[in-house]
Amino acid sequence: MTIGFDTNILIYSAHADEGEKHRQAVALIARAVIAGRCILTLQALGEFYHATTRKLRFPPETAYGYVSRWQAAVPVQQASPEDLAAAHAAVTGHGLSFWDALIWATSRRAGVSLLLSEDFQHGRTLDGVTFANPFQPETAALIDREIGV
Repeated sequence: MTIGFDTNILIYSAHADEGEKHRQAVALIARAVIAGRCILTLQALGEFYHATTRKLRFPPETAYGYVSRWQAAVPVQQASPEDLAAAHAAVTGHGLSFWDALIWATSRRAGVSLLLSEDFQHGRTLDGVTFANPFQPETAALIDREIGV
């Protein structure tokens, strides 16, 4: 069982101004990394870099520092042509936005069973991947199950 993180959770973990969401995101990522139960998508890392340098005005070196540390600690999956086709099917068949669908498809292929994000429908399961907002109280039990607590 493996956990995946959407871009927004990565951003919260790097942005201390987010208060409680920052603290929770840092703790979640650390637990998953230590347990060896997570992957990141190359897309999420790229989106993180773009959002933090553009919207949050992080210096590029700071943003890339986060990206490099995550790459050193966690397996990173890049999208495949098959993921692109699956993302298209999720857009047309399930109403996901394209970029969310591509993160879902890449994560699914990599064996993710729990994808943490605020952007997906909380509690929904699509082809074996459950979407969960990590800031909802009931998500703690799902995370504990995935990490093996």
